[in-house]
Amino acid sequence: MAIVSTAPIIPPGMAEMRIVVIGTSGAGKTTLARAMAARLGLPHIELDAINWQAGWRDLDRHDRDELIRRVTEAIQAAAWVLDGSYSSVRDLLWRRATHLIWLDYGRHVVMARVIRRSLLRVVLRTELWAGTGNRERWSHLLRPSHPIRWAWSTWSRRRRETTERLGQAEYAHLVVLRLRRPGEARQAVETILMGREQAQGR
Repeated sequence: MAIVSTAPIIPPGMAEMRIVVIGTSGAGKTTLARAMAARLGLPHIELDAINWQAGWRDLDRHDRDELIRRVTEAIQAAAWVLDGSYSSVRDLLWRRATHLIWLDYGRHVVMARVIRRSLLRVVLRTELWAGTGNRERWSHLLRPSHPIRWAWSTWSRRRRETTERLGQAEYAHLVVLRLRRPGEARQAVETILMGREQAQGR
């Protein structure tokens, strides 16, 4: 695990944490964000759950203003852990966040995860977001926009773009943890938890 920023895990004077977990499709963002939120006692916000409506209606494509409105409302809370980073709301999220955890796993790791996840969803007929009725089907696996193909085709570009974006001055306030291997996820949770305990003891 690499701590990209030079600031302490919990900078002096920071009262609340707002953590964004990013990574390509299937990397494990939601799983980590949910676990981290539980350990820290913070609300968990899943960006996909805000975006995807019943019947696979995608607010990011069909009603972007509404997506921005909903996300803006959700992140007004003082503290949270959020997973996802749609380009249409990325700046909004990153400017509001205090911490960013980047699941920068190798392509082989991501592909193994996203394939396994997709197959399990199809077989188990899992409803992806409560109340939407959205479930994966075998036919979905053939679509160019499916996470399996998306993860493969965008892996290199997303790594390059994220590296460049994190170097911009407007995001210098972020405490960034860059995880290279899945085994570092637990370490990241413990690092932030320990940092908060130390900050509270100052």
